[in-house]
Amino acid sequence: MELYFWLAACGTLAGVTTVLFGFGGGFVVVPLLYQALTHLRGPEAQTASHAMQIAVATSTCVMIFGSAMATAKHQRAGSLDWTAIKPLLVSIAIGSALGAATAVAVQGNWLRWAFVVYVGLTIVDCWLRPGFLSQPAQAARPARARTAWVGVAIGWVAALLGVGGSVMTVPLLRRRGASMTGATAMASPLSLPVALAGTATYVVLSWGGMTNLGRGYVGYVDLRAFLALVSGSYVGIRLATPYIGRIPDQVHARVYVGLLIAVEVSMLLG
Repeated sequence: MELYFWLAACGTLAGVTTVLFGFGGGFVVVPLLYQALTHLRGPEAQTASHAMQIAVATSTCVMIFGSAMATAKHQRAGSLDWTAIKPLLVSIAIGSALGAATAVAVQGNWLRWAFVVYVGLTIVDCWLRPGFLSQPAQAARPARARTAWVGVAIGWVAALLGVGGSVMTVPLLRRRGASMTGATAMASPLSLPVALAGTATYVVLSWGGMTNLGRGYVGYVDLRAFLALVSGSYVGIRLATPYIGRIPDQVHARVYVGLLIAVEVSMLLG
């Protein structure tokens, strides 16, 4: 029981980062659940060998709630640009289904190191490549065909690693001239198709072989952890909503990178 109180408390942090930085479902929940399943429950537990798949699948399910609620908050705040969002929605959903299917098929340890490598590359890209830490001039939007392929790639990576679309969409939109408030706001509705398509795929493909995990699981989704995290996320989203658009742009960008570094360290130590 103590574990689920801890998950709810950390879910509050996930809710705050979902609203203010466009991520939280994955970059907070995946390392947290991975640590809980491998250390707090012990390596001999049946869940330990599937720890990364459970963490990713549960994270993707939590994103349904977090991204939907954050989208509603940003819509009320007037920070969403639907002309930039709509062309990506369908292709991201397709990529998410492919990413979830890939995650089910690979070994959990491989998935963990893929997460570590991807977050590391994102940190280096945001820090060193021009256009993220300071806002660039507005650039032209990519052609629709290219946008569709970008959406598939975003969805595949997001569902494969359980991180939502923010880690790719925020830098992409940032370099196309969006402020951090605008870029992180648009990450929320773009994470919703990832969450819906990814969760459905995880449940369908893992349902038959997961009976050995015990009660409280639907495929790889840990329902008790899901409820604890959603409860905490609700509180975090409510707490963070008044600060939408109030963080200075460059501070916002630097804190975003700092949070990614904290996640990377957590997974490396695990």
